[in-house]
Amino acid sequence: MPHSLVPAPYPYAVGDLQGCGPSLEQLVTKIPDDVPLRFVGDLVNRGPASLATLRMVRAMGERADSVLGNHDIHLLAVAAGVRNPGSSDTLDDVLHASDREELLHWLRHRPLALHRDGFLLIHAGILPQWTVEQTLELASEVERELRGPGWKAFLADIFGNAANRWHDGLRGIERHRVVINALTRLRFCTVDGVMDLKTKEGLGKTPDGFLPWFDVPTRRTRDTTVVCGHWSTLGLVMRPDLMALDTGCVWGGRLTAARLAPEPADREVIQVDCPQYCDPLG
Repeated sequence: MPHSLVPAPYPYAVGDLQGCGPSLEQLVTKIPDDVPLRFVGDLVNRGPASLATLRMVRAMGERADSVLGNHDIHLLAVAAGVRNPGSSDTLDDVLHASDREELLHWLRHRPLALHRDGFLLIHAGILPQWTVEQTLELASEVERELRGPGWKAFLADIFGNAANRWHDGLRGIERHRVVINALTRLRFCTVDGVMDLKTKEGLGKTPDGFLPWFDVPTRRTRDTTVVCGHWSTLGLVMRPDLMALDTGCVWGGRLTAARLAPEPADREVIQVDCPQYCDPLG
């Protein structure tokens, strides 16, 4: 008799690492080796081990994938010489590593959005006007630029809060700025999709006239479970349509992994306590 097929294990999505390699080492001991891992971005920065963290995730090969977060893009821009380091950056170990170019090449070939097994992974948020298909198409436009020969010049022009509103007529760099701001920085927006890119606090500090991006009632991705990070002051959110996994590892919170099972009741959460590397009030 033929052997019965064993179903593949459900992947686990992992929240923001931000260079906290020791916490990742502790977390993966709690997850079987054959289980795929999907990281929601911000692999580096502010924690003590950005280089070791990058190397660890890259060494996982096909087991792991990650979307790009704002800190990952910041690293690429600093490495390209088109952006100055921040005062709280902890990226020097990457910038001076012997395998720097290999790591940066791998990082800039990460996607901005992943849609697999019914889950849509992004780092920060999605504008209410975008469908899943449009989100992936817009992400792929930016991915082509980051993977192309002109990636350094592209990164020189993408930063800024002014690109805070989408419309279908956007073209060129303004279009790409809005896409990057939404997918890697968004927390609050209006029902029309105008982004607030300054407020970093939790729901108790929602700006007047704005909503958390995932609570906009007309959001066109609401029938798909979106998995994200980026918003440590929001904390863990596990809803049928949303899995928000940034639980403030670098701030002395926890590092979180959640099972990407189709049924919400089967979405097991695994967490490890993390040392505090940054002062939230600093």
